[in-house]
Amino acid sequence: MQNKSVSLRILFTLPLLLGHLAVTAADNSPRAFAEKDKAAMNLFIDEMVAEYKFKPEQLQRWLNKARLQPTILEAIARPAEAKPWRDYRPIFLTPERIRGGAYFMRQYSRTLGRASDQYGVPPQIVTAIIGVETRYGKQSGNYPIIDSLSTLGFAYPPRAAFFRGELKQFFLMAREEKFDPLLPRGSYAGALGMPQFIPSSFRRYAVDFDGNGRRDLWNSTADAIGSVANYFEQHGWHAFEPIATRVTVTGKNFQSVMDDNATPRFDTADLRQAGVNIPGDLYDDLKGSLILLDAGEGPEYWVTWHNFYVITRYNHSILYAMAAYQLSREIVAAH
Repeated sequence: MQNKSVSLRILFTLPLLLGHLAVTAADNSPRAFAEKDKAAMNLFIDEMVAEYKFKPEQLQRWLNKARLQPTILEAIARPAEAKPWRDYRPIFLTPERIRGGAYFMRQYSRTLGRASDQYGVPPQIVTAIIGVETRYGKQSGNYPIIDSLSTLGFAYPPRAAFFRGELKQFFLMAREEKFDPLLPRGSYAGALGMPQFIPSSFRRYAVDFDGNGRRDLWNSTADAIGSVANYFEQHGWHAFEPIATRVTVTGKNFQSVMDDNATPRFDTADLRQAGVNIPGDLYDDLKGSLILLDAGEGPEYWVTWHNFYVITRYNHSILYAMAAYQLSREIVAAH
């Protein structure tokens, strides 16, 4: 989520508002929307008609088919990115996912190489993103996208405005790509296809990389590869620059160069002066920041560079970005 440009796997840590919808393990089947939610839908329809010239009866027909999914509200209340690194890392750094990534790189080596030549993004990074998101296309989600975006857009107050915006983008995408919006399926957060783009990211960054005249992130691995590479290139990926460096620290001044959001704010020379022991082969005008990860057996310190920050534009979690980076390294080792 996605900014999607937010990553296709979006982070939401706000708790589910209690009392808005009572969800129990015994009663989590899809259902019709409440009347107050339908009132918000009618306002949404009016906006779509005014802004984008949709036919109101068409929108009404689509939204009448949407179902509120309690399991979506449960899922968004407990994102994996809320876990500490010691628990998050084993989810994605598994032997199966590493072997799958090595196989994916061999199977699509020409397409990955072409994307790397065109966009400057290494094949292993593109592979790792698709691996983290959907296990290389095997698990792209089973929720109807219209259910996901409607449930979160009309029945999840903390992020309703954002998801209504994505529902707008989804209908525009359906019109442009000429498909029935009732058919596509994806994640609980409305992310779709092998790379899990949210609709606004699809419209902006998806590319027709197989040359068949369509942008198909569900069935075309080439389109998925090209689209991920294009996403990173558009967000400022620097070819041949480092992503993250494991370091040690001395003294106490290192805390002055820490940034929980991995924003690259400090020159290499500044980091070294603050007590961060960076390998000498990295040139001084690189910019990065220090992050701390809870590894369970003790703290891990990493300097994250510009390209790591670019990965966080796909998903704003530093845990996600670190999992993708470390998976990419393991895939190369197994390739």
